[in-house]
Parts: sequence; structure tokens; C-alpha cells
Amino acid sequence: MALKNVRTRRGAAMVALLLAGVPSLAHAQLYRDPDAPVEKRADDLVGRMTLDEKVRQMQNAAPAIPRLGVPSYEYWNEALHGVARGGEATIFPQAIGMAATWDRDLMHAMGNTIGVEGRARYNLAQAQGNHDRYFGLTFWTPNINIFRDPRWGRGQETLGEDPFLTGTLATALVRGIQGDDPRYLQAIATPKHFAVHSGPEPLRHGFDVTPSPRDLNETYLPAFRRAVVDGKAHSLMCAYNAVDGAPACANPELLQTTLRTAWGFDGFVTSDCGAIDDITRGHHFTKTNVEGAAVAVKAGTDTACTFRDEYLDLGESVRKGFIAEGQLDVSLRRLFAARIRLGMFDPAARVPFSKVPISANHSLEHQALALRAARESIVLLKNDGVLPLAAKAGNIAVIGPSATSLIALEGNYKGTPVSPVLPLDGIEKRFGAARVTYAQGAPFVDQIALPAPRTLFGQGLKVEFFNGTDFSGPVVARRTDRQIDFDWNAVAPAPGVDPNAFSARWTGTIAVPAPGDYSFEVADRRCDPSEDHESYTLRVEGAGDFQAGSTCEDFGKPRSTVTVHFADTRPRRFSFEYSHRSPRFSAGVTLSWKAPRQTLLDEAVAAARKADVAILFVGLIPWLEGEEMPLKVEGFDGGDRTDLRLPGAQRDLVDALAATGKPIILVLESGSAIALGPTGEKARAILQSWYGGERGGEAIADVLSGAVNPSGRLPVTFYVSADQLPPFTDYAMKGRTYRYFDGKPEYPFGWGLSYTRFAYSDLSIGAPTLAAGGEQRVSVKVRNAGKRAGDEVVQLYLSVPAMTAAPLRSLRGYERVHLLPGETKTVQFTLSPRELAFAGEDGRMRVEPGRYQLWAGGGQPGGQAQGISGEFQTTGSSLLPR
Repeated sequence: MALKNVRTRRGAAMVALLLAGVPSLAHAQLYRDPDAPVEKRADDLVGRMTLDEKVRQMQNAAPAIPRLGVPSYEYWNEALHGVARGGEATIFPQAIGMAATWDRDLMHAMGNTIGVEGRARYNLAQAQGNHDRYFGLTFWTPNINIFRDPRWGRGQETLGEDPFLTGTLATALVRGIQGDDPRYLQAIATPKHFAVHSGPEPLRHGFDVTPSPRDLNETYLPAFRRAVVDGKAHSLMCAYNAVDGAPACANPELLQTTLRTAWGFDGFVTSDCGAIDDITRGHHFTKTNVEGAAVAVKAGTDTACTFRDEYLDLGESVRKGFIAEGQLDVSLRRLFAARIRLGMFDPAARVPFSKVPISANHSLEHQALALRAARESIVLLKNDGVLPLAAKAGNIAVIGPSATSLIALEGNYKGTPVSPVLPLDGIEKRFGAARVTYAQGAPFVDQIALPAPRTLFGQGLKVEFFNGTDFSGPVVARRTDRQIDFDWNAVAPAPGVDPNAFSARWTGTIAVPAPGDYSFEVADRRCDPSEDHESYTLRVEGAGDFQAGSTCEDFGKPRSTVTVHFADTRPRRFSFEYSHRSPRFSAGVTLSWKAPRQTLLDEAVAAARKADVAILFVGLIPWLEGEEMPLKVEGFDGGDRTDLRLPGAQRDLVDALAATGKPIILVLESGSAIALGPTGEKARAILQSWYGGERGGEAIADVLSGAVNPSGRLPVTFYVSADQLPPFTDYAMKGRTYRYFDGKPEYPFGWGLSYTRFAYSDLSIGAPTLAAGGEQRVSVKVRNAGKRAGDEVVQLYLSVPAMTAAPLRSLRGYERVHLLPGETKTVQFTLSPRELAFAGEDGRMRVEPGRYQLWAGGGQPGGQAQGISGEFQTTGSSLLPR
């Protein structure tokens, strides 16, 4: 409606109200009318913007437009396995552990928890005027790239190596996050990284992937298609790498032909952080960023996650004719349609999610869900009967670098843990502290310091907290800590402590296990060196003061260290002072050490000899495997792995403990497959517990004791060696994952033992002969043939032996079933035409005539898993839509 018409009908006073952006005049400002169609509202708002305003709205940090009543908004928010980086939140197992549950209902519940907690934090942040990063509603999750090679450091962030498992779990998570309100989105999920992205990390900014059409459509795209078509994901993130010569964020074949035209995607696309810059600097696809930003928008990348404000060049792109302003409007309409669907321009009373209180964040219900997820994620790889440990199993030695490691519970892209349960604490609580002895045993790798263990500090350290950074004023909190290894990002370290600016002093004694030289250093959690202040002072009796400043999580780079010589093992006076100031609250500190390796080994052997059983916590941490990090040590390069074996120091630890003759139980904490080989043969039982989240230590103790029957299944293949695999840079699927690997793995995809046994019978196939294009119905009976209640994961595999270049087998259904001893249940599957289709050489998915073989069981056919097979015939052919 024209402004002069409003003046005529309502008068000058109403015009003043309109210019002030009062919502009651929604008929004049269509974008403020909650009853108007979303697309028209977005179009109306974009049409009122200047070119400069439009360009600024296409950054991840979109500024306010006061004259239009548009608040600032930050699109960059993380929620890989719980809402991340903004303070207290429920922390679920790392994504690969979530996948190991093989539980769609659980995935939906975890997604809903993310949506609810995201809303709770957003609502509070809005009330406080906080529009910062990590307090919005557009979450960059899930990572659904196929974990094609265990050397990839970011594989821990994915849902495994199988397109069907990844796609169905991701779809459940997306639906949980976005909610089921018919009008408003609870939050927005952003599957990433589109597409064909899985390392190597050091090459990602300029790497060009050229997959075959068959591999592209058989393996790399299906999970994205399912998340978009079935999950209705409202956002998507494009990848750093190029695909077939064009950067993924400037690739019209991916973003237009496939995503929008074939799949009907109507949401918005964001770039990965810095990926627009890569178009010019990494891929050399354009000469300047002015051109690069333009080709990205024309291809379909609507907003840029930016380190260098790449999309601010779009104004110049328009002026130089590289792109029309109207093409920017297309992207802006998508972005504002998303914000409108989130209710950001509507009265709070109209938006049901605006009522979610902050008390819903990290609620008791959500904490219980984190424990359930951790329990379901644990995979029992091996057991000769030593597990479960009897209630009176005697004395237990808990040994290993990850037994008390906080980061080995957290994983990466995570929230701030409040009262996390470390493995040692979980075991002490379950079995009784008097029966448990602890020794660190070994470093993860020789080159990286470990958190100084609690065994150094006797009965613990007294800590006093002060508000302000100079240790002045009254003590506002006191307590006793067993070690100094804390993540306090956006939370107060104790009640009454100002998270923006505080200081803390730990005092007590330190007693090393043997005379020798020990080096100490300090590791921060996330911090910004341009804004944050961190300082530390370490005092040990008989040694000079050691002072250092912030290192801001620069793992892999040299740190300031101090070496202290201990001539004996008597306790010495000890103090450690830490001061913190940050406008964003980021805080956390770890006092780390490097001890003589033989000293750690001797201490572990002594503990094992006094015990009846040794539980070894070994594996990896996100400071070894992860996203593009400046780390190059034996077995690791830039976040990726060059060796699948357990690192050497930990192998030596297992060997030394095996030599004692005591029973050994290995608990692996890692984000990817570890090749154990002879090391694994020395253990009587092996658990894979991933990075288990806030209740991971409790879940491990529950499974070890038998209070919980293990039920996780591997979402990835555990290979014997990297020598079984093609080169890491080769993206061809031949020889990779269980679908194309014809060698013998150490543990196959889908593997997982139980404390009970399951038997299968009565496989029923609905149509022995099925016309192409029809659905196939399959059912099977599964019985708990053991003496314990437990969950079985029924897996349905399909293979077509006569089909050229088809996968060896493909997962096409799964169901988690709880069974009491002797109980039988019938599990039913419906295979759609897409589940029956395979890609041809041209990449098109087809159902072809032939003999289809089915296997329903507790794992893949041809191994030790129980199951039953059958077959049916298809007639005719059917070409599926892209």
C-alpha cells in the first residue's frame, strides 16, 4: 500500500507510527503481517532494502536495519551432538557415537532436544539483547558426508560410512530439530557439507573431486537427498572442495540442477566458513573475489560464512556487472523466508516456541536422554566371557590416558559440560572407590602433553575463586578439585563467579611417582586472542615460578613449558593461579604435563599387579583427529591419520600390562576406527565407546558391570590396516566401506556383541516376483535365546550378484528391538523402489530385472552374525527420479 494512501486514510499520526515500525500496521508493512504468505512477506521486506543493506544481510553476521525494524541475526550456530559453544547444554555422544546407536527414535529425540534447548537459549538471549554467534536458531548440523576412509579426522562428526544409515538417521535428527508445528519452525537444521567432502584436511581448500556418476549417486548424494526430500531440511551448507572442476559453493550442477530442480529444495544455502574466499584463493576459479562472490550467488549460495567479509564485495559485483541486483534478491528472499518461518517478525504470542523457558535447557529429562544415548552407542567388539564384571569382581585397576580425560568425553563442536562423568568416576561409583586404583600409564602420543593426573595431588587441591582478574576482594567460592582440567565456556566456574572476569587459585601438594624431570604447560579451551585475556602462574616448592599467557587452543604449535626436577617423591607445596577476562565468557584451563614414559609405565604395571582385573582406557582425542589443525606427529597429519593403529606409547602400555598375566579389558575412546591387531589379541574384552558425551563415563561403567546390556553396532568398518585401502585422495568407492571392500576386516560394519544371544527364523518376502516400481514387504522373527534382556539391532541387507558394478551388499533396513529372555518379536520392513534401485554407469537410479538376495540378521552375512537369507525376482525396469 502506498504511503500517501495511508496518510489520507489514517492521518499523519499513523504515519509516524508506521515509520517507527509498529506491528499493528502490518497491512502497510506486509512483511510484519503474520497472516500474509511467507514468500510475499519476504519479498516485501527485501524490496524495501538498499543495495548496501542487501549485501550486508548476506553475511553470516547480518546487522540490524533499524529503519525497517530488522534486528541483527547471526546464522552461525553449532549443534553437532547437542547445542554447542554457547554455554551449558546437553552433550550427547559425538556424532559417530550417535550413529552407533542405530536408533531413529533416539535420533529424533536428540534432535528435538537440540531444538528445544536452542529455543530456550535463544529466547533468553533475545530478552537480554544478545544477538551473538551461537545464540541463534539456524544450526549447522548434521554432518552427513560419507565416512569413506578412516584416515579422515572429521569422520567423527559424521554418521558413518553407509548412505542408508546416514540418511535415515540424519532425517530423524533434522525432523526433531525443526519440529512438527504446521506454521513455524522450532529451529533450522543444515546438513553439510554438500557434496563429496571427506578429506584430506590439509588439501580441502583447493581439492577437486571427480567422482564417477555411479559413485556420486550411489554413495555421496543419497543421504543429502533423503535429508532434503524426506527430512525437509530448510538449509544446507556447501563444501570447501570442488566437484568436477567447479567449487562446491559455486557449482550450479550441485546447487541448482540437483538440489533445487531435482530435489525441490526451497530453503537457503550457506557456505562453509571461508569457502567463498577459496573460490579465488584456493581453487583459482575466478581472478578476484568480486567475481568469486558473484558466481557463488548465481550458483545458489545465499549467505557466506566469512572470515574476510567476502560477500561485502557483492555491491562492487553488481556495479561491475558480474551479477544483477535482482539475483541478490532471490537469495535474500530465501534468507528472510527462513527467519519469518522461525517467527522472528511475529508477535511472541503467535509463536509457540517463544514460550520455551531457559529451565528447559539441560533439563533432567535431557540429561537422562544423554545417558541413554551413551549406553546405546557402546559397541562390544570382543568378549570371551570376562564381561560383564561380577558385582564382586575384586580389585580393579583403571589405567590409561583417557580414563580421566574431559576432551575424550566431549568430542568437538560441543556444548559446555556441567558435571560430566569421567570413566574413572563412573567406575568408582559403580564398583566402589575402595576397590579401584588408577594410573595414567602412557600419553596418547609422546609429543602431546596430558592433563596432569589426579594421582599427583593427594586428596585434591583447594581452589578459591575471585571476581576480577587480580585475586583481590573476597573469595566468592571455594571447593576441592581432583585435577585441573575444565571447560567453562559461557558458564560460571562456580556459583557467584563472574564468567566474564575472574581469577582462581589452586593450592595443595604435588608428589610425582618417581624422581626425574617433569615438564608442565597450560592448555586453554576456545578463546579469541584479540579479545580474551588469560594468564597463569605455576609454583612448585623448590622451583621458580612459571608464568604464561593464552595459547588459545593452538594444538600442535609449540607451547611455553617449564621443566621441574624432582629429586624424590615427597609431597611438595604447589599452587596454580589462573585469571580470565573475556567479553564472550570463553573460559577453561587444563594443567598438562609430560612425564618420563617409563615412569608412567612402571606405575601402571604396579597398579595392575595389585588388582584382579585391569581396565585400560586407550584411543584418540579430538586434539589428534579433527578439523584442519596445525599438527604433524607420528601417525597424524593436520587432523587426519596416517596410521590406523593405536599410537605406539599406548601399544607399549597394553604389552606391559599383558605381561603381568592379569585379565585386560580394553575400552577404546575415539572418533574413528582403530586397527588393534596383536594389541587386541591381548585383551579378553574390548569396548568401543567413542567420545561418549556428558554421561559417557557412567554408561561405560554400566556396560562393564552388566547393569546395561551392550547394544551398539559399528557404523564404520574397522580395517586391519590402511594398507587394505586405496590412497586417501582417491574418491572412487572401489575397495572402500563394507559395500565395496572385498577383504577381511578386523571388525565389520554392523558388528556388535551382546551379553545374550539372538536367533532368527521365518523370513517372509511379500512378493517372490516383483514388478519394477513396486514395494517389497519383508518380515523376520527374532528371538532372545539367552538369559538376559537386551536390545538387538535387526539389519536387512540387499545384494544383486549379477548386476555389474553393484555394491557387494547394501543396508536397506534396520530396527532396534528390545527382547526379554525367551521373547520373540516379528520385525517388518517395507522396501520402496528407491531402496531396490542401484545406479547405472550414467548415475541414474534404476530397478532392473534380476535376482535380489536378502539377508536379515544381527550383522552382515558371511560372518559370525546370526541371520537368515532369502531371495526374490524382479521383472521389468523402472527409472527413478533424480
